[in-house]
Amino acid sequence: MRYDAEHKQRTRAKVLKEAAKAIRGAGPHQVGVAEVMAKVGLTHGGFYAHFSSKDELVVAAIAQMFDEAIATFEHVTAGKAPAEALAAYIDFYLSPRHREAQATGCPLPALAADLPRLDEGARDGFTRGAERLTAALSRLIAALGRRDPDELASSALAEMVGALSLARAISEIRRSNVVLRHSRDAVKRRLGIEAT
Repeated sequence: MRYDAEHKQRTRAKVLKEAAKAIRGAGPHQVGVAEVMAKVGLTHGGFYAHFSSKDELVVAAIAQMFDEAIATFEHVTAGKAPAEALAAYIDFYLSPRHREAQATGCPLPALAADLPRLDEGARDGFTRGAERLTAALSRLIAALGRRDPDELASSALAEMVGALSLARAISEIRRSNVVLRHSRDAVKRRLGIEAT
């Protein structure tokens, strides 16, 4: 049976969504092509209609993850003044809900430890995605009138990624929540939006 180009695009989107979830959950080295294809109801052989290799799938899935992360950023900050938008994103990012959403959350903490061992294409995709998130934060910080928005955005994002990673690694929920709360407060204070 022949399928139209739209069907192929929809199928590819499903594969990428499932691959992104699997990579966040298990890491890129643990994800099997057959497993991803089975989750979307396809055979391993159908994979090659969409990707030439697992490496290509990983690169495309990383781009998908960052598209999702930017969509989340836009959703959380939409219609809000810059200080309120920044506070809302920080509150979302450093929340227990996001901590528990490893399979769908931000790709930065999920992938950072694995990326040095991946090929250049995956690292380049990760770098582009990190730059997109940093730029989104920087635009909001610049709208607050700060002279150093890029530096502040980069530093704040690094702290948020580190805090979320640490909170996910700590086994005791109470202590994990303390890490999230202290980091939320510290990032807001540094950005001058602690009252928001």
